[in-house]
Amino acid sequence: MSPNLNSSIERGTDPQRPIRRALHRARAWVEKHPHLRWVYRAAVAVLGIVIIVIGILLIPLPGPGWLIVFIGLAALGTEFPAAHRLAALLKRILTRALAWWRQRRAARQQSADRDTVQI
Repeated sequence: MSPNLNSSIERGTDPQRPIRRALHRARAWVEKHPHLRWVYRAAVAVLGIVIIVIGILLIPLPGPGWLIVFIGLAALGTEFPAAHRLAALLKRILTRALAWWRQRRAARQQSADRDTVQI
């Protein structure tokens, strides 16, 4: 990954960011109330599934269909370990595919540059 992307990820996952602190406080409050915990988990499950279904419906159309599917998976991953593991697996696969694509593009560009120099 590029250094800019890594620094952006580090800044976004910083626990001192205001939104992260607010979400942590809200999550701690939900954990104190066992009955709300199940309602919260059900709401996250429904919301995550709805986002994934919308993303799947948008895949054949131009636009961010796959991105919406991954956002829904990330929402499910906040509460369900299996969804979190699946999201981590997909992230590794996509990172490898992106690295392969960039390497292939760079090799093709070098080949094209060599061909133009010889002409």
